[in-house]
Amino acid sequence: MPETTTTKVTAADQWSALTASFLGWTLDAFDFFLVAFCLTAIAKDFHQKDSAIALSVTLTLAFRPVGALLFGLLADRYGRRLPLMIDLIFYSVVEVATGFSPNFTTFLILRALFGIGMGGEWGVGASLAMEKVPPKWRGILSGLLQQGYALGNLLAAVCYFLFFPKWGWRPLFFLGGLPALLALFVRFNVKESEIWEKSKKESWSGIGGSVMSHWKLFLYLVLLMTGMNLASHGTQDMYPTFLQRFWHYGVGERSLISAVSMIGAICGGVLIGLFSDRLGRRRAIVSALLAAILVIPLWAYAPKAGVLIVGAFLLQFFVQGAWGVIPAHLSELSPNSIRGFLPGFAYQCGVLLAGSVGTFEALLSEHLSYATTMATTAATVFVFTAVVAGLGREKKGLNFQDSTE
Repeated sequence: MPETTTTKVTAADQWSALTASFLGWTLDAFDFFLVAFCLTAIAKDFHQKDSAIALSVTLTLAFRPVGALLFGLLADRYGRRLPLMIDLIFYSVVEVATGFSPNFTTFLILRALFGIGMGGEWGVGASLAMEKVPPKWRGILSGLLQQGYALGNLLAAVCYFLFFPKWGWRPLFFLGGLPALLALFVRFNVKESEIWEKSKKESWSGIGGSVMSHWKLFLYLVLLMTGMNLASHGTQDMYPTFLQRFWHYGVGERSLISAVSMIGAICGGVLIGLFSDRLGRRRAIVSALLAAILVIPLWAYAPKAGVLIVGAFLLQFFVQGAWGVIPAHLSELSPNSIRGFLPGFAYQCGVLLAGSVGTFEALLSEHLSYATTMATTAATVFVFTAVVAGLGREKKGLNFQDSTE
């Protein structure tokens, strides 16, 4: 009877929480990928090399653990809603300010601050959503949630195509103020997590004790998320630049191919998330990454544009398909009392360790072709991450209400 009552009371709130978390991650990714699409234009404006602007991407990724640490701990101490609202407003302000950057130094500082906001959103939003949704649908809804990242990339591609040729890169960042409106949606439509209410710690020392007692799990999650972030950022961050430098494509072609790849990502995230509900989280991740290896020749060495588009769609279908399992997988592995902190902080520490992959690719491409650079990086990280995921454990379908951790 208690489970039935909880379901009736929270049915609408489940979708509100999922919607808020999905849109927060979408707008986060939208802002992040604007730099990837506008990289060469920003470099020209500030009189920098591509590798210097790629460093700003690395800087954003490097500061994401700071946001995950800060907002994650706040989420476990004071609830999921308030930290999420503060984070949405914070990174909205930073993103708008980026459009006014007077010089490269200011641009770098603002991208670092944006990294703090971006790092805070995923962990808090994912924990809120995954604690709300039914366990039996957690995988497919996890895939939907995670593909807010792909949708953000897609929206960035569309805005880049529509507005960049007329207005340049700066006005695109003014759209980054939209997440502030999402904070109002959270305030009035999303209720606090019942799981947090049940298992919250009454002191900071209690949270600290829980964190320290699960240090082995933390290290494993960091290793897994390092591989996952290498797979994602290694195939996305420099991809628009690859299309420009290697294929000599203009704004329209780059936007179109990137958009098609993100449609593949959304499809893959949902379908492989559903697959994980049936056959397990680890098997879904490993299968998707191994399939991605087979697609690399189409993605990097396509003989013509049609094959390139198919390769872009399929590669992101499998890479982001594997990613679609992550919110559910990490939430199920994490104890109730530190779910706001542990998945997000482990994720962002993985980002920190993997964050230089874009800079690495930009530098390596000065000596090798962009195609060889992208293909070699992708194959290496896919194999590494598949091994790490396969060696871990899982708790598919865990009922958080019944968990005593």
